[in-house]
Amino acid sequence: MAIVESVGKIPLQDPPEEEFGASDLTWTKFGTAEHHDVVALIPYDRVDAFIIGECSNVECPTRFHIERGRKRTIGSLKEYKDDEYLEYRLYWCSFGPENYGEGGGILPSRRYRLNTRNRAARPQSMRGCTCHFVVKRLYARPSLALIIYNERRHINKSGFICHGPLDRDAIGPGAKKIPYICNEIQQQTMSMIYLGIPEENILEKHIEGIQRYCGSDAKVSSLASQYVHKLGMIIKRSTHELDLDDQASIRMWIERNRKSVFFHQDTSESDAFILGIQTEWQLQQMIRFGHRSVIAADSTFGVKRLKYPLFTLLVFDSRQHALPVAWVITRSFAKPDVSKWLKALIDRARSVEPGWKVSGFLIDDAATEIDLLRDIFCCPVLFSLWRVRRSWLRNIVKKCSNIEVQREIFKRLGTIVYSIWGGINTAHALEQFMLDFVDQTAFMEYFKASWLPKLEMWLSTMRNSQLGSQEASGALEAYHVKLKAKLFDDSHLGALQRVDWLVHKLTTELHSSYWLDRYADESDSFQNVKEKYILSTSWHRALQIPDYAVTLDDRDHLFAKVVSQKDSSLLHLVWNPGSEFAFCDCSWSMQGNLCKHVVKVNMICENLKGYQPSMSFRSFEEVLMDLWRKPVDDSFALDLSLACTHQMLDQIQKLVELNNSTDIGTVVNNMPLKWVSKKSRTYIGKPSSNLALPHGSSNTKSVVVHKKNRKRKRLTRLR
Repeated sequence: MAIVESVGKIPLQDPPEEEFGASDLTWTKFGTAEHHDVVALIPYDRVDAFIIGECSNVECPTRFHIERGRKRTIGSLKEYKDDEYLEYRLYWCSFGPENYGEGGGILPSRRYRLNTRNRAARPQSMRGCTCHFVVKRLYARPSLALIIYNERRHINKSGFICHGPLDRDAIGPGAKKIPYICNEIQQQTMSMIYLGIPEENILEKHIEGIQRYCGSDAKVSSLASQYVHKLGMIIKRSTHELDLDDQASIRMWIERNRKSVFFHQDTSESDAFILGIQTEWQLQQMIRFGHRSVIAADSTFGVKRLKYPLFTLLVFDSRQHALPVAWVITRSFAKPDVSKWLKALIDRARSVEPGWKVSGFLIDDAATEIDLLRDIFCCPVLFSLWRVRRSWLRNIVKKCSNIEVQREIFKRLGTIVYSIWGGINTAHALEQFMLDFVDQTAFMEYFKASWLPKLEMWLSTMRNSQLGSQEASGALEAYHVKLKAKLFDDSHLGALQRVDWLVHKLTTELHSSYWLDRYADESDSFQNVKEKYILSTSWHRALQIPDYAVTLDDRDHLFAKVVSQKDSSLLHLVWNPGSEFAFCDCSWSMQGNLCKHVVKVNMICENLKGYQPSMSFRSFEEVLMDLWRKPVDDSFALDLSLACTHQMLDQIQKLVELNNSTDIGTVVNNMPLKWVSKKSRTYIGKPSSNLALPHGSSNTKSVVVHKKNRKRKRLTRLR
């Protein structure tokens, strides 16, 4: 917005509405670069219509009173500027400027309290509102009025909304009549509103929840309807901009949402900005699904498009779907900074559950500080291939036009990755790969710039780490796709460089979406939401494809055909079956995603001869072989490796038996008994055990000393 230095250059506006407000006007910056105001020029006889329109603001209904005023007579000024006033009036929201609430007081410059009769809807509630504007009747043009809006938002000095429907503390006089609404019902209603479910369906589910506590009542239904409508209005009109300055806005959000922030470090000369977000519900899910299980990371999301990249910690829920349990917004991934917020997160979990422990940490970036994760979580670190696979496939499809060339390039890259256990010279294989596809200029330029300098690091991480499964890759990719769809919508492109917008999207829409998914699955409600949630990963979609829909090339094992479940006349061709780098010609795969056809084909191939095992199984096999190999001149190390191998195999067999069993009781009955040394209860006059007495003892009563239960005796006296 350009700055205007003359009133003559400000456009005159006269809205056709009988009453209008600030949102109906186009505002102009007036003044100099060092000091300017936001102004609008209207006819003087429309000032009352403007004030009435501002008082009728739906978000913050109020009244405005004249806080200060001055007048001049025509001819009193011999020389004057074009913005000099004939009449000057400062209008202030009647919920301020004083604050008679908690921590407030009368303005020190005011010796008396203004008469508040008929000033506002709650005249006794002066909340320190800072909303105010100035109306200048121009000296040079008395028929015009210059409106200077100093503060349009109805907030107090702390930056919080202090009255109206958006005010969290504005309960109102009818609070005792409002039916009980627990956090679960409120979160359910909010989640449905964020997902865009029609208000009639939201109201129906909301009333069902309330009737569990209040019973069926016409008045309850009426109040519930008002509540749903009001909550929908608040959500639709809420904004992420608590302040025009992004840093000030995010500080205000942190001050307001302390319970959802587990770590915060502001920007300074020596420190980078770090914001760790975890709601109470996310903390519960992390403790529930992360204990003795695997935690995963979706790292460096939005490096090129967001102001600060987003790092997500995820757990795998009861259906092995990736569930976000913490978000970290920062540009710094230095070891000291990562250590700070990781320790803060673990301390928060252990403050609730002291014995909370992680069994494994799954990463997707080879640049991650693996040693730091091992030291902090005290668990093995696994590596997922989904990010490498997705990046290569997307750019192959994008930069190579021939589908046969696309298949071959993807297969050759997979061969290079598989060669980490084959003793093949990686440098020679890469050189031969670039010579064979030298004519694919666009892709080779991308590969040389983005991957060639760091490929050895990625291959080394794959070689030295246990690789994640195909199911885990599908779950992580499903979260990544959903996050990208929520954040990179075309309507939000202008806000990507604001942290407050990112925080608002994460804690409202994305959080509510996952909450409703889990609620629908566990309560067996919202069947359409539940079905969509179950089939949100490629692994679960692949389970819907029957085995007879897959036809393999039994001779050369070059491809597989999968019959489409929607259209039986349509076949999808999967090249390089059995490999993580299989290539499918369906539309979902051509976008770089791991599709259900590839997953299904690999499920079938893993049990057939002639197909290479998956990389996760191959890496697991390498771990077992390393344990099994006889150490050189070290017999005790051999004993230790055999013991570890048998212990691991025993745990795997039990886990496989548990997963394949349909009756948990059968598994429990087959388990060996475990004798626990536990002191049994003793009773008055009865020995706890006679087995320890010598056989030659003739008088048992003389050996056993009878002690009365003093504790029980004291309790009986109190009755």
